[in-house]
Amino acid sequence: MSEIEIPQPPATPVRTLTSRIWHLAWASVEFRIGFCVFTLLLLAALLYPELRGIDPTAMNVRARFTPPVLLAEGFSWTHPLGTDQLGRDMLSRSLVGLRYSLLIGVTTVVLMLVIGCAVGMVAGYYGGKIDMLLMRLTDAQLSIPMIILAITILGVARPTIPAIILVLGLSGWPVYARVMRSTVMAERSKEYVRGARVLGASDARIMLSLLLPLVLPPIAFVAVLDIARMMIFESVLGFLGLGVQPPTPTFGNIIAEGRQYLLNAWWIATMPGVFLFLTLGSINLMGAALERARNSVYGGQR
Repeated sequence: MSEIEIPQPPATPVRTLTSRIWHLAWASVEFRIGFCVFTLLLLAALLYPELRGIDPTAMNVRARFTPPVLLAEGFSWTHPLGTDQLGRDMLSRSLVGLRYSLLIGVTTVVLMLVIGCAVGMVAGYYGGKIDMLLMRLTDAQLSIPMIILAITILGVARPTIPAIILVLGLSGWPVYARVMRSTVMAERSKEYVRGARVLGASDARIMLSLLLPLVLPPIAFVAVLDIARMMIFESVLGFLGLGVQPPTPTFGNIIAEGRQYLLNAWWIATMPGVFLFLTLGSINLMGAALERARNSVYGGQR
């Protein structure tokens, strides 16, 4: 028996719409600025510690509280951003902290996207009691603030990187579930979906082959902004002592350690804050440009 030919949506192909979104976003100055800043930060985080061969956890008590190069006498470039209270290089620690922050932020958003889209897809496609059950579960999850839930769980469990990703991911999926559900409910009654059912396509095939490619790209573009939000949550948890534990450097625990030296060694807490500001700013610039481009492209399809 030959393969069932599933009818395709009559609208412009998703690949074409996605390409238009990228072109519109790239045409904006803010997206290019954000992209360049983010790329430079990412390359520095990946390459600098290895190229310099500096261990961010290596202590040198003789070099403790070395100020940044512009404030130091003799302009020594051994520690461009200075050292902390244990003589550890602040530039390497900040860049390694950026690695962990991005790892946790990106992985958490992917987990949120997978869980939320799966729940929203099933709820929106089937409706009825399944929809009611899944949406009540979603409402219950939304009623608990993410940061409170994370603090509660990580306060009694060991805050490892997988644990932090799991807690944040399981706390943030309801937003994606609601968006996916409303979009699928608007699409499930259209002609191409009904035609696929008449031809005998299974529900799983309709959801994965027809609906998911159509509704996922706009949600994925919005998810870029959530990476910055998850990085903030990770830094807050680290500052409270519930994030990745020392001696592994993260933005949160570096700032927490440096706050008591703000008067005589302000750079310990300031430098990771500057890197966090630049990273979040670049992601927000790209995310805002992508969201405007998405609204422009999909708004024109209505």
